[in-house]
Parts: sequence; C-alpha cells; structure tokens
Amino acid sequence: MDFELSDDQRALQQAARDLLDKQAGTEQVRRQMTSGEPFDRSLWRAMVDQGWMGVDLPADQGGLGLGMVEAAVLLEEVGRHVAPAPFLQSMLALGALARGGADEWIEPLLSGDAVGCVAWRDHPVVFAPAADVAVVLDDDAVYALDLREVGRPDAEPAMDQTRSLGWLEVDRARARRIGDADAATQLLDRGAAAYAAELLGGAARVLDMAAEYAKERVQFGKPIGSFQAVKHRCADMVVDVEGMRSAVYWAAWCIGAAHHDASVAASTAKVWCSDAGRRVMASGLQVHGGIGFTWEHDLHLFLKRAQLDQVSMGDATFHRERLAQLLRRKVEAGESVV
Repeated sequence: MDFELSDDQRALQQAARDLLDKQAGTEQVRRQMTSGEPFDRSLWRAMVDQGWMGVDLPADQGGLGLGMVEAAVLLEEVGRHVAPAPFLQSMLALGALARGGADEWIEPLLSGDAVGCVAWRDHPVVFAPAADVAVVLDDDAVYALDLREVGRPDAEPAMDQTRSLGWLEVDRARARRIGDADAATQLLDRGAAAYAAELLGGAARVLDMAAEYAKERVQFGKPIGSFQAVKHRCADMVVDVEGMRSAVYWAAWCIGAAHHDASVAASTAKVWCSDAGRRVMASGLQVHGGIGFTWEHDLHLFLKRAQLDQVSMGDATFHRERLAQLLRRKVEAGESVV
C-alpha cells in the first residue's frame, strides 16, 4: 500500500505553502497580532478564492469534493505558518451545517462572507468573537446557533494572540438541532483530526527551525549541532514529528473513507499529536536556549498556538479515555484491536 501523498495532493500542498509563504509569513502574523482585527481578512480572502473552504464539501453542494486527506494537507500548512485566519473552524462548521441540512449557511461560508466556529463543552471557542454561526457539539447532538442574532462573545485575553478566543454561552432554546449522536461523533472525529493536523504543521516547522539553528549557533568554536545532547534532541523531534504525520494522515484517510475505525484513528491522532507536539516544542526551546522564550523570536508563536490546539476538541486525557471506551467495545464484541 502506498502511504505517500499523491501527485495531486503534493501539488495542493505546494500551492498552499506558496500562498502562505507569501501572505502569512511571521512578519505578517506579527502585524495581525497588533492590528486589533480578529483575523487577517486579506489572507482569509485569498484562502477562500483558492477554494479552500470547499475542500471537504461534496461537489453537489458547491464544494471541491476532495476529502479529509486534502483538508489535512491544508491544515498542516496552516499550522506550519500559524496562519491567523479561521479556516479550520469555518471548515468544520461548514461540514456540520451541510450534513445537517442547514443549507442557508453553505454559500455564505463557502464564499467567505460568513465565518464559522465550533463550540465543545465548556471550553473557550476559537474565533467565536468573529464568527457569524456557531456549531455546538454536545455528547448526543449537534446544534447551530446564529451569532448574528444572539450576539457574539467578547474577545478574551489569550496566550495565542494569532486567533481571537471567547467564551460562548449557548441557549439551547435559541439553537437549531442539526444532528444526532452519530453526527456528534462524526464532528468530534473531524475536529480531533483537524487540530492534530495543525499541531503536526507547527511541530514540523519548529523541527526545521531547531535544525537550522543548531547548524548556525556556535559554542566553544563548534556548531551546537555537533554536540551529542543536541543531536539527540533533534533526533527525538524527528521521531515525534514523523509519528504525528503517520497518525494524522491515517486518521484523515479513515474519516474520508468512512472506515469503521475512524473514531479510534481520530482520537489516536489527537493523543499522539498533543503529547508529541508538547515534546517537540520543549525540545525546540532547549535547542534555541534563552532566545526561544523571547518576544523577538518566532518560536514562541508556534509554542503558544500549540498550547491551544492541544486542548481544542478534547485534550490528550479526554481522548485516551475515549480510546479506552472504544477499544473496550471492540474487545467485548470479539473484534481485534490491532
């Protein structure tokens, strides 16, 4: 079996990287953080114009009809650039609304005229202060909430300043039910895999930054990359990042193929990427030394983005517990867990 990306998927990856290199470099990200705007509207328009919002939406609903693997390709690049735009959140919301029959939201979200977000449990909601519609994920149902009618929450101070964050109080009486327990499971799987893909992108970028710094930084007359302790750090980062990549794309494929292990794969990806992403960020800081903690260095942008991604749509502890329940059912049914 070929586990590599196809030629078309690689072309999509390169096109996304070219776009984000041009419009979401760290200088642009830093400008956005001090602009007072909830997200970079120019970048958002470029993403929409490239058709990103329709990547996982069926063609008969106006999308590109590609799939979750292609969405993961885009999300990895978003994480790699800490792009300050609501792609992940709007894509998840659009998919849930389209599957739930809320057709009135499809065109506005596809065209970028509306922004979506996804609320889960009592967690702060990424991009809620800028969103027009919230998809609310409950344990056994999915709801749609028109934030233009009920009001958007105020933006809260957040460590990750590349994205707005707010607490969303959901009044079920004013929300529209658009899905049952199966829809809730599907949305949770997609959300876990999406945030795992973004974590992968950020971790891969930090690995590249650490390796480059280890070649350039000289101590005792030698590049620090020649020291065994630094080599071990970088080698561990490679193992973690490649493990993240395998977990992310396995989850994305399972979701796209409606595989019976999609939930297992999605939770596995979120567990591994949350834990491995934390290790990669810590090692990146150790390789860079004190400069990595400073505002002037770009590393802190990725560290802060990862901190929020690790807990979005369930942290590692939640998904370990979910995995235990899923695997227990398989054992009780006499199925293999391998």
